[in-house]
Amino acid sequence: MAASKQTSAGPLVGAVVQGTNSTRFLVFNSQTAELVCTHQVELTQEYPKEGWVEQDPKEILKSVYECIAKACEKLAEVNIDISNIKAIGVSNQRETTVVWDKFTGDPLYNAVVWLDLRTQSTVETLNKKIPGNSNFVKSKTGLPLSTYFSAVKLRWMLDNLRPIQKAVEEGRAMFGTIDSWLIWCMTGGVNGGIHCTDVTNACRTMLFNIHSLEWDKDLCDFFEIPMSILPNVCSSSEIYGLITSGALEGVPISGCLGDQSAALVGQMCFHEGQAKNTYGTGCFLLCNTGQKCVFSEHGLLTTLAYKLGKNKPVFYALEGSVAIAGAVIRWLRDNFEIITTSGEVENLAREVGTSYGCYFVPAFSGLYAPYWEPSARGIICGLTQFTNKCHIAFAALEAVCFQTREILDAMNRDCGIPLSHLQVDGGMTNNRILMQLQADILHIPVVKSVMPETTALGAAMAAGAAEGINVWSLEPEDLSAILMERYEPQIQATESEIRFSTWKRAVMKSMGWVTAKDPENVDNPVFSCLPLGFFIVSSMTLLIGARCVSTAEE
Repeated sequence: MAASKQTSAGPLVGAVVQGTNSTRFLVFNSQTAELVCTHQVELTQEYPKEGWVEQDPKEILKSVYECIAKACEKLAEVNIDISNIKAIGVSNQRETTVVWDKFTGDPLYNAVVWLDLRTQSTVETLNKKIPGNSNFVKSKTGLPLSTYFSAVKLRWMLDNLRPIQKAVEEGRAMFGTIDSWLIWCMTGGVNGGIHCTDVTNACRTMLFNIHSLEWDKDLCDFFEIPMSILPNVCSSSEIYGLITSGALEGVPISGCLGDQSAALVGQMCFHEGQAKNTYGTGCFLLCNTGQKCVFSEHGLLTTLAYKLGKNKPVFYALEGSVAIAGAVIRWLRDNFEIITTSGEVENLAREVGTSYGCYFVPAFSGLYAPYWEPSARGIICGLTQFTNKCHIAFAALEAVCFQTREILDAMNRDCGIPLSHLQVDGGMTNNRILMQLQADILHIPVVKSVMPETTALGAAMAAGAAEGINVWSLEPEDLSAILMERYEPQIQATESEIRFSTWKRAVMKSMGWVTAKDPENVDNPVFSCLPLGFFIVSSMTLLIGARCVSTAEE
């Protein structure tokens, strides 16, 4: 992105946005919140077995340094001195788990990604261990026992990987989510790197007590994870350390937020009741519940929204997590091959303007909120001889909107006050058909930021506002106004309800398709004669059992 010379007038703040599909580095003017430049590097995912998703931590680290270097080159091309960059923040895919050797700096295994399903039998074993109080884990963490969270991934590593077992025994192992791995490496690694995380990432491990704001000994004992390997927990906005190499050597890292919390901050949802929905590979609806911890009775997660300073209060949020949103478009491109670029799905959907009774439930990784049903698999139903790829493309977009409707309804029931509009961000919001569909299906206005990089903006705001940096004011009167684009509902509420109720019937049909006792066994006889559990019923009414072998960004 080209920048004008005027953008160099104020101090600049950088933001690393590390996702599953790519890494980006963005630079903002701290006085105006203007995006000055950006660079992105695509990443690869590895699929050693069906349902397993891994990444190379060294590739992730290399991509961060490459993005920073290329962005600095772009700044130099438009005569902006990189010394104007006063701090950087880190935003990251949450839950993805890394274990490395603190003496060599080498990862002891690939990063196990948040969507990975290998730990289902681990979850089942742990469920049997829960004490008499069935809310033992959720009451402390706000989370259900699920393959989604870091503790079960780490437990699987400790049970199955001898190099990690040995490193723990010898006191060499360090655990962290992606933010911890990056900050440790960038602040020196084996030469004094800072082993830390922030509260928004710590609370997604299932080892962190969201009330006391510290690692919980009872939880660590339950998962049999040694507390010695855990990072130090910090606020989301403070100086963690200085970058020790590369183009920004000496610049402080002073902001750290899990990607969905970063988007909440970037959308400036600082008041109780404000909510945002991010459309990435997954879909994540967060509602700020203020300084009180609200537990859901309708399948949502209780999570930490942010803590913007060592001595600042912690804010909580209710979260609805959908595993597959943008990833369904990638599936249509890479697996189903009805499009060659992700952008084509909007054109296909526009051609027909309807799914013609076709419904798509993309439960490639089971169902997350509000169901938390790991046995579900993908389903396309309502097919007729008239159905074509345009209808399926439209149904895929509708699926994202229906899933959002489910978690929004759950959130309205938990909060007691229905949202009057929905603020949205993320790459998929560039799809106008999707945004109009979302307004129609929710039957409330959808409000989109004209500046789509709200996740990066939130990380930059946290970094720039940190004590000792102080180049970005978070006072309400100083925050730059964000230009919004508004989508109003264009269909009757009755039509919206009919379509939504039909969707829910489809969801019920998607459940119970994994019947094996051990989903970790890829040679399971249930699927031995079928490609990825995939069935087409001859009446053309049901296509079910679809799984995603190409996942992307949280």
